[in-house]
Amino acid sequence: MEKQSLFDRVNDWFRRSVSIKLFSIGFLILILLIPTSMLESLIRERQNLKDGAIDEVSSKWGGRQTIGGPVLTVPYVTLLKDDKGNVEQVKRYAHFLPDKLNYSGMVSPEKRYRGIYVVVLYNAALHVTGKFSVPDFKEIGLSPSALLPDEAFISIGISDLKGVKEQVTMALNESPLMFGPGIPSHDILSSGISVKFPLDKIAGQDFSFDLNVNGSTGLSFLPFGKETNVNLKSSWGSPSFEGSFLPDRRLIKDNEFDASWKVLQLNRNYPQQGLGRYIGNNDEDDYQVNREDGYSSFGVKLMLPVDEYLKTMRSVKYCLMLIIITFLTFFFVEVMNRKRIHSIQYLLVGFAVCLFYILLLSISEQISFGKAYLISAAAIISLISFYASYIFKNTGHTALFSFLMILMYAFFYSLLQLEDYALLIGSIGLFIILCTIMFLTRKVNWYGEVNE
Repeated sequence: MEKQSLFDRVNDWFRRSVSIKLFSIGFLILILLIPTSMLESLIRERQNLKDGAIDEVSSKWGGRQTIGGPVLTVPYVTLLKDDKGNVEQVKRYAHFLPDKLNYSGMVSPEKRYRGIYVVVLYNAALHVTGKFSVPDFKEIGLSPSALLPDEAFISIGISDLKGVKEQVTMALNESPLMFGPGIPSHDILSSGISVKFPLDKIAGQDFSFDLNVNGSTGLSFLPFGKETNVNLKSSWGSPSFEGSFLPDRRLIKDNEFDASWKVLQLNRNYPQQGLGRYIGNNDEDDYQVNREDGYSSFGVKLMLPVDEYLKTMRSVKYCLMLIIITFLTFFFVEVMNRKRIHSIQYLLVGFAVCLFYILLLSISEQISFGKAYLISAAAIISLISFYASYIFKNTGHTALFSFLMILMYAFFYSLLQLEDYALLIGSIGLFIILCTIMFLTRKVNWYGEVNE
């Protein structure tokens, strides 16, 4: 019998050592972290393409709308001294919010398609009523001589004017007021419509007007009344109520919702009247209508029932765990049944696991996420099981491995569905997996060799 050389013996020991095998498996897992991170980048790229499609369609129809007002604004003059002591007369604005403000209307949604992407658009037909009280200039420290009453105007905040579908005409003090584009002062509202209305005609009268606007994704309101009431109805069955206030009453069915809000002036952090930007904080940006947090906006978002990118991104979080469990299964077959499996075979199986998420992403863009998950899992389980049958050369071991793969994919799918209990179910599942591994390896001689 020919004696083995030192190199052959060392090489043979490396091939048979359990510790070296585990080390090589760990190294392969680190390699597979590269395609795993590329999967997350791919999902984000597809999400960005979808967002771009939504922005493109919305830019032509109307973006997310935020409605505020009406607001009564009265210009006044004041004297300012600069650093050199020169006195300059400048125009400033005093703003007055309505005592009562009621919105009611119907939000009619529709789906538009840009390539494979779905964009949720809507038309909101709103009826707005309310009442202005007579402005109290003494309370805010203005003298009548400083006022410019003939330049007073009423403004309505609309975040995207492209969505306005009909002329807006307000009935106030039995006078029809036809609004025009733009707002002379951006102290409170950055975008909207306005109309001049001499101050002497304001006598605590009620107002009403209709507002017909197109928008996309969501509709929000600013609580500018001492009491602001909003009632919305829609034929959309998947609303998400968001903002600073939740509805006091809501009814959600399969194909419709009905929601009502009531917000008092005590619920917000700014008064009913004030001078310029100082109606709220000292930071002018906080008063822009497109900075919703500054005004405690609230409303509804029309959500698609399934966000395939969010679910796919969540499923990728389990990719590394799935690879580890699959590799451990192969390792136990190798250790306990005297089957030698090459590192390249481990690597090919790991790439197959990563391919599952690419299939899931591409298929879920065309059909529902649940069906896409089923098709992708069936394809990958069949592929890996077919490959394992040639490695194991044992029908029983292959059947057991396939069953374990089915259990794993079913388990991870259940974690995606049980958002509230995902941590609990996941921790229990990991505990069971760890117990199984410890039970199967309780008699393994880790200082020994992998036998052929």
